[in-house]
Amino acid sequence: MKDNGDQSYNQLRSHLSAEDAELIIKNMEDTLYRVDTKGNLIYASPAAESLTGYTLKELIGSKVSDLYMQPQKRSELLKQLSQANGHLTNFELELKHKQGHGVWVLINVSYIHDEENNVAGIEGLIRNVSHYKQALNNEREKALVTLHSIADGVITTDINGKIEYLNPMAQTLCGCSLDEARGKDIREVFNPVSDSDDEDIEHPVLTCLAQGENLTVPMIRMLTRHDQQEFAIRESVSPICDSQGNVVGAVLAIHDITQIREMSRRLSYQATHDSHTGLINRREFEKRLDKAIQQSQQQGTEHILCYLDLDQFKIINDTSGHIAGDALLKRLANTMNSLVREHDTIARLGGDEFGILIENCPLNQGLRVAETIRNTINNFRFSWNNKLFEIGASIGLVCVDEQSKGVTEVLSMADAACFIAKDQGRNRIHVYQSDDAAQNKQHDEMHWSYKIKHALEENEFTLHCQPIQCVQQAHADFPAYTEILLRMQQQGNTIAPMSFIPAAERYNLMQQIDRWVIKNFFAELQKCARQTNTQQIFAINLSGSSFNNEELLDFILEELEQSKVSPQCICFEITETTAISNLEFAKRFIEVLKAKGCYFALDDFGSGISSFNYLKFLPVDFLKIDGSFVRELINDNISQAMVESINKVGHIMGLKTIAEYAEDQATVDMLKKIGVDYVQGFSISRPEPWHIEQTVA
Repeated sequence: MKDNGDQSYNQLRSHLSAEDAELIIKNMEDTLYRVDTKGNLIYASPAAESLTGYTLKELIGSKVSDLYMQPQKRSELLKQLSQANGHLTNFELELKHKQGHGVWVLINVSYIHDEENNVAGIEGLIRNVSHYKQALNNEREKALVTLHSIADGVITTDINGKIEYLNPMAQTLCGCSLDEARGKDIREVFNPVSDSDDEDIEHPVLTCLAQGENLTVPMIRMLTRHDQQEFAIRESVSPICDSQGNVVGAVLAIHDITQIREMSRRLSYQATHDSHTGLINRREFEKRLDKAIQQSQQQGTEHILCYLDLDQFKIINDTSGHIAGDALLKRLANTMNSLVREHDTIARLGGDEFGILIENCPLNQGLRVAETIRNTINNFRFSWNNKLFEIGASIGLVCVDEQSKGVTEVLSMADAACFIAKDQGRNRIHVYQSDDAAQNKQHDEMHWSYKIKHALEENEFTLHCQPIQCVQQAHADFPAYTEILLRMQQQGNTIAPMSFIPAAERYNLMQQIDRWVIKNFFAELQKCARQTNTQQIFAINLSGSSFNNEELLDFILEELEQSKVSPQCICFEITETTAISNLEFAKRFIEVLKAKGCYFALDDFGSGISSFNYLKFLPVDFLKIDGSFVRELINDNISQAMVESINKVGHIMGLKTIAEYAEDQATVDMLKKIGVDYVQGFSISRPEPWHIEQTVA
């Protein structure tokens, strides 16, 4: 309808012939009508019949207000017509159809004047807009359904910041219903505060209403309900404008990030802390040590670094298992934390080794703290399964001052001092002195290199194995999987890898050790070549230094050729950190040996920051889930989610999954439920000397 009103049939006749005007009026979808001053309908065009369901004969002479669903609407129409100086456009009302349903219409109406210019009635044009109205209602219903179902909270206000609407999520976050909130100032219902020490901001809704622009709050803020429940939120506000572009209100979107924030905090905590003891890990400790060294260099401050290695810890692991060892480490961590100041740092550096950084502390005071820790550990008694264990601690102590050069050097000096403490009888403290550094370092290197080289020359290494069990009945046809392990035999004692592998890595002896394992295992397997089959896989670990050596690939190919061992029985395990350090070489290395029939497993998967990103580039067959997640599987939802995610991704990529460190039946049951294919750990089998007749059948 046009703002100047549609012409009545008399006006049409003034411009057209009577026949033409009547024809046009007859075919019009809109209805022309005229009402006298008493409200009686004195004329209606033919379209009125389809609009109302009544015949023209029934309509003419009737009260027009009888056709209104709400009769009082006539008074409202006349009032607005008067206020509009006798010409009203697009007045909306609902007519009553003869069949009883309503018909929404828009009316354009004007006064009729007589010859003396007195109002003689009204005339105008009626347009049926029911289908538009229905479409609008449908869209409104869709919008409401959407607002009710979305995960974000939505609040709308008028131009004065008074609340008009809250969706269900906003009601949950604010802790009030729509009826309780409607009409209240936005600040009474929604008034979060900054989660940091930063200065807070003006209320974003009021700022948006004042400026008329979109606004995103640049910080995480905390919203506290009346019941004291807190939510971490992100907010954005947009103005609501009318058809002329005038701001008439605002819409506030609230994104609840409480769970995401908590998970981020937990992941951040896991990235900087040891999962077993709760102490910070080696990476975070080195960062703090580096900061302390820089402070010493710039300000001349003095700090103390202690490198602590537990004595007799291996006995507990060997006799009672890793669960007992982990329990001891947790108790020791709590004990040591109570012996230092709050701003000092204790970290688990690996295995049974700890680092202690005592800041702003002179040497004599640092020695007293170290002695207190050593003496406390020496008097510590650990009970497990009715067995009582005693341990000790060897501590290497280094003074961090303005002469200290860097983290690597300082840690190396502390490690060397710790070794001297152990070498001199254990359960003691040795202070690193710069004038005997060369002697200590040479002694240290010669000591370890002699033991390892002697074991290589005298064949004092032995092969052990640990069966890995397929726990999925549906995959009973999967090949049996056994991991080949290494031990050192000296003076009748069996020495576990954790005792000599770190030293071998430090002094570049791992390549010789890896080659010894491959050569000797292939030779042993060759003796029973007739008994081996493709339903049995033996896994051999490759160290990072060996794997990244170009000559290792040729060595393995040569040993396969000479031994005639079936490549289908061999699986090489590499850690994900080793693989990612040289991704292209790793891919080529794997592809060459897979072409021969060998398998590959990616060990400790999930420990890297971007594991999933590069997994698709490595053509491996097995995925060994990092043991740190498996150990915490029962009690930690994030560890469970990580295991589930790794298992799912592995299966999507066609890989078989293996979970390490399954130390109890509850963990095995959980892994089985998750769908992990193989399980490895003390609950399945402990490592034992490898006898070929036991593992090849």
